[in-house]
Amino acid sequence: MTVVPIYTVDAFTSEPFKGNPAAVCILPGPADPGWMQKIAREMNHSETAFLHGANNQYALRWFTPTVEVELCGHATLASAHVLWESGLAEPDKAIAFHTLSGRLTATLEREWIELDFPAAELEPGDLSDAVLDALGVSPTAILHSGEKYLIELEDEEEVRRVKPNFAALRKQPGRGIIITARSDVQGVDFVSRYFAPWIGVNEDPVTGSAHCLLGPYWQKKLARNHMTAKQVSRRGGVLRVRMSGERVYIAGQAVTISRGEISIPFEEERQ
Repeated sequence: MTVVPIYTVDAFTSEPFKGNPAAVCILPGPADPGWMQKIAREMNHSETAFLHGANNQYALRWFTPTVEVELCGHATLASAHVLWESGLAEPDKAIAFHTLSGRLTATLEREWIELDFPAAELEPGDLSDAVLDALGVSPTAILHSGEKYLIELEDEEEVRRVKPNFAALRKQPGRGIIITARSDVQGVDFVSRYFAPWIGVNEDPVTGSAHCLLGPYWQKKLARNHMTAKQVSRRGGVLRVRMSGERVYIAGQAVTISRGEISIPFEEERQ
């Protein structure tokens, strides 16, 4: 058996027990996807990240408790935080992550980690009455990028008040729904929440990848390339969003909550 380190990190926050918790497992090499899915189910965070590599070049995969996902912001930020904090990456150089969504990078500037992610292409969308009733919302706009939907609501208070019927949502086809509105708070440009019961995450506390849609959307509405965003889930988190062409730069802070070890059985190592 090989013993490997595993961490719990709260991402998009500087305070413990806020932001979005992610597990980060550093492997000696590729591991069996079935084993990684079991570990993600055991950790039971919205995502668990698995990475291996050296010299600021790492392969990275993300799993929810039920499925592998193609893109995850907070677990990428958590992975970069662990690599720099543990001395496995040089702090004055960007970390390159090789993922199902292509090459992503993370850079460190003081306590803030900035992720370089692809900006989503948004198109007008439509959701069934059943989905809107399950959310309990009256949208002012509906757009989508692939299977992810973005719904603008009237104001921040409406975003905060939403209490989805997740059992009803799961009966409808879907992947992820973002609700958003302009912020009522000075210094914050927009707020959001993210629901994905179809992949085992009813409400994600803070969702970096959602800002691949939110960034382009609010850039156009606010005519600004630099924005401050807040995800107003129960735990909450703050993000800095910077738009540049077809890329969205998403910055946040992170704090390590726990460090431990996990064993890889010999048969898993040989996959």
